[in-house]
Parts: sequence; structure tokens; C-alpha cells
Amino acid sequence: MNIYEIASLTQLLQDNPYPGRGIVLGKTADGRQSVAAYFIMGRSVNSRNRIFVEEPDGIRTEAYDPSKLSDPSLIIYHPVRQMGRGLIVTNGDQTDTILSFLERGLPMEQALRTREFEPDGPNWTPRISGLLSPDGSYKLSILKSADAQGSACVRETFEYPGQAGVGHFLHTYVTDGNPIPTFQGEPERVAISGDIETFTQALWESLNNDNKVSLFVRYTDLETNAYIQRIVNKNQ
Repeated sequence: MNIYEIASLTQLLQDNPYPGRGIVLGKTADGRQSVAAYFIMGRSVNSRNRIFVEEPDGIRTEAYDPSKLSDPSLIIYHPVRQMGRGLIVTNGDQTDTILSFLERGLPMEQALRTREFEPDGPNWTPRISGLLSPDGSYKLSILKSADAQGSACVRETFEYPGQAGVGHFLHTYVTDGNPIPTFQGEPERVAISGDIETFTQALWESLNNDNKVSLFVRYTDLETNAYIQRIVNKNQ
């Protein structure tokens, strides 16, 4: 058993019809750029009726067709927000919680102690969060239910130095199901390769065509902090 195996991100996605929402953080193969990616998927009309829209400090979700929006509480939020030279990436409104704590000099972990998994039993969808630092190191966190009843919250945070050509992939669900099984274990080690166009296309094409909704990718130069980003929306 090779515990240091680096998996193919595209293969993991192609083999999984419903990882839910996912965060990938890492570095390009030359070690010069950090990489951040976030995607959303959906099974319901409400979840699929979304697009990513650029904001001055990141992106937000919005309804593609406002007339079909039935419940905005868990689907409309800012998944990505800039904090100084760092980048926050999450699957919910905990983005704003993390930002408010960082602005006060307090760590992401402390911010997430005030939050828990989503109140959508029996799925109890985990809240997943990432914080990408200016030097290319990063943290990934998951808040998930301790049991099938949603009676308590388990909080796990993983911290990585940032290695050339390597990323970590954290997603909300193991795969499709009813209820949908919550992600278990550590974030998956994956290879990061190619420029932003190649990486974005490979990621988007690997997501299940019926369930994928939107994808965000950003490459940031670790020396200058200049970045380029791409947004792909199925509904546009």
C-alpha cells in the first residue's frame, strides 16, 4: 500500500457521479503558482438553477432563472473571497464568517467553531472550507455530523505546506445515495498539471454531465500575487 500515492483528479471525478461540492487547493508543477478550484453540483431543480458570478473580491452564486428559485438559504452565498493576499474558498456562507475572523487577526479554525454542518437532514451536508496562503501553503476543513441524527458536529482541519505539482481535494459526499453519504477520511492527494486552460477543461469535462452546475478556477503567481481565473457555468 502506497500511502503517498498521488491520484488523478480527473479519474476520481469520472468514477464518481456525485461528489457534491468540491474544493481543490495546490500548486502547479513548476511550483510558481498556487491553484484553487471550486465546483458545485446539484440533483434538484433549485440546486441546478445556479451560476457563478464574479465579484470584486471573488465570486458569488446567483439564480440563473430567478423565477425558479424556491429556497436561497443554502445555495446563494459567496464561495470565494479575497483576504489580503490570501484566498478563502468554501461551500457556504461560512466564507463570510471566516473573513470576519481573519480581519480581526483570528484563525480560520476559531471561526469555524461557531459553525456546523448544514441543517438539511437526513443528509447533514458537511461544510467544507479552504484557506490558501500567499506562500502557497493551505488549510482544508470539514464540519460534519457525528451521527445519523445530526446531534453533534465533528470538526477536522488539515494543513499542508504546498508542494509543486500536488493538490488536495475535499468534497462533501462520498458519492450519490439517499441519504447522500458524507465524505470520510483525509482530503485526497491529487496531481496538479497543465496551465489554467488545460486544468479547467479537464476538471469540467470530468464532472458528471447530468449533475454538474458551475466551476471556478484561479491560478495565482506566488511572487507577484497576480492571478488569472476562469468560470464555467452549465447554464450559460
